[in-house]
Amino acid sequence: MGVDRNANVTDSPAARLQALFEGHRLTPTQRRIAHSMVRRAADVPFLSSVELAELAGVSQPSVTRFAVALGFDGYPALRKHLREVAPTGPVTDTASYNEYQQAVEAEIENLRHLASVLADPRPVERAGRLLAASRPLPVLGLRAAASQAYGFSYFAAKVHPDVRLLNEGGTMVHDRIDSAVRAGATALLCFALPRHPREVVDILAYAKEAGLTVVTVADSAFAPVAKESDLLLPAAVGTGLAFDTACAPMLLGRVLLEAMCDDLPDAQARLEEFDGRAAARGLFVE
Repeated sequence: MGVDRNANVTDSPAARLQALFEGHRLTPTQRRIAHSMVRRAADVPFLSSVELAELAGVSQPSVTRFAVALGFDGYPALRKHLREVAPTGPVTDTASYNEYQQAVEAEIENLRHLASVLADPRPVERAGRLLAASRPLPVLGLRAAASQAYGFSYFAAKVHPDVRLLNEGGTMVHDRIDSAVRAGATALLCFALPRHPREVVDILAYAKEAGLTVVTVADSAFAPVAKESDLLLPAAVGTGLAFDTACAPMLLGRVLLEAMCDDLPDAQARLEEFDGRAAARGLFVE
């Protein structure tokens, strides 16, 4: 899995959970439990095994086996450990918020978690170097992630000489990956969000076989695309509304753009050139 193992452990509950899970070989069911725990990191130390099972959509015995897989005698021992390392500071009471406010608060917490992860900039800086060096640069995002891929590609094309958006599935994607590799591509950027299409996992496997280094922005380090990613950068999505919200993945995409610009020596010149042409054309309303 491509998550940087040297990242500093921060004081965020989600970051501490992430550090607890790393290095353990987890089954798909156990990864589902871990993912659910990270998404509800502040609440997990106070959940019973039955409540955690309901949250993750698994059986209670699966929660017990998960705790044992992490090296604890059982779930009570795991919960005791989580309570011992839980922050003692005040927790915002959101019980009186309506569902729309709760969704916003959840997104704010996702952004706080992203900020804590970015305390170690090395994974993003490494990703920026990989993306800047790839000529061309294919950017993949299907279904729910298509808008993230499009947004990244729109801005990246202003500083990168050859960005190729892959936002539609089908057999033609493989042809376009082959074409990019023949043209000199060395890396592929993927945005992967729930619900994860099986096709995305297959495409990433194909890209790796073709020799591309796969950089992925996903909702979790335990997402199905993790095994096909050389470098995975997690950014949680909000799940409080009928459709997931993806403020953190979008922001992480912009951070990646910044890191890529840092490794493109002519990025500033390209932006100034675009601004000059836009002004001459009266492209934007001032």
